[in-house]
Formats: sequence, C-alpha cells, structure tokens
Amino acid sequence: MPKEITPFEKLVYAACQKIPRGRISTYAEIARYIKNSKSARAVGNALNRNPYAPKVLCHRVVRSDGTVGGFVHGEKKKIEILKKENVAIKNGRVVDFDKVFCVIQ
Repeated sequence: MPKEITPFEKLVYAACQKIPRGRISTYAEIARYIKNSKSARAVGNALNRNPYAPKVLCHRVVRSDGTVGGFVHGEKKKIEILKKENVAIKNGRVVDFDKVFCVIQ
C-alpha cells in the first residue's frame, strides 16, 4: 500500500514543479517558499521519497552551497540529468550558480 502524502510533502512537490528546465533551486529556497524556513533538511527528506518522479522533477533541487546533493538514483545520475538540461556541473558543484538559481514564486 502506498504511503499517504503529507500536507508538507504536497507543498514541497508543488514548489518543485515551479522550477523550469535549465534552472535549479535549493532545499532552503523551497523551505522559504512554503513558509517553513527552518525545514531545508525535511524538504530533502520529502524529495527523497518523491512518489511523483519524474513528473515532479526533484533533480533540480541542490544544496545552498551549489553542491549537487543527494538523489534517489545517485549523485552521478542527478548530474547527468542536470547536464542534459544545460546546467553546468564541475566537481559536483553547479557552475554559475547565481545565473541558474530560480527564486520560486
């Protein structure tokens, strides 16, 4: 039986859908957007359990320092997908982070 999605997780998944192709956001930015600014780690945990992949594209969410962060299919796969969307990655970090960062609105 599938796990029931919590209201918090619904907010996180909805926020992810606002990140366009070729852009990234952060766990902290999603936490800020859903008005729960101290919940960046909980955002990451929710994305790790994302039952809506690939419809909800959680690979577009990275750490605030620009490092790629975790991914259910592994960091290598996350980097591969981001590169296909023209997000440059070097040494596990987003290149030109400020240029591709998306403030969620």
